[in-house]
Amino acid sequence: MRFSVASASIDEREIETELLTVDPNRAALARELAEAKTVAVSARTPRAWVIGADQTLDFEGRGFHKPTDRAEAAERLMAMAGKAHQLHSGVALARDGAIVWSAVETATLRFKSFSRQTLETVLDLEGEAILASVAAYRLEGPSIRLFEAIEGDYFTILGLPLLPLLEALERHAPQLLEASR
Repeated sequence: MRFSVASASIDEREIETELLTVDPNRAALARELAEAKTVAVSARTPRAWVIGADQTLDFEGRGFHKPTDRAEAAERLMAMAGKAHQLHSGVALARDGAIVWSAVETATLRFKSFSRQTLETVLDLEGEAILASVAAYRLEGPSIRLFEAIEGDYFTILGLPLLPLLEALERHAPQLLEASR
């Protein structure tokens, strides 16, 4: 089975602005962004099965984008210390420019209270990788030491709800899973 990785040429901020004006639900936004990316790539790759995903963060009714620098990441993480937030991960499956299936899964994560010194140590260990995450942390990295509790699927937290996706592939494109065995 062959696969490739492709970027979607969509204006995420425009979609976000339009959708959040009508519906402030960040879970719906994660699904919408995943669908838009998937359709954009699928439209230019006829007959291919395309999987797309996106993730949004909801902290006390506010959303965030990837931090632009370490200072912004530190400020955000200090604001969330001792509090919970939700990660919404949308995933979509498309073929020939049309959505075949989509879903969104949510995980709730609670930071423990931590000092600025602890945070700086974590940021030193994480390095530039911290800037690639909407949440400004990597659960699979040194950032794990900042957490008190996690409710939800690990793959959802990483940004791809894998279990629902595998179920959808079994239902809609079983030949893809057979080819990978």
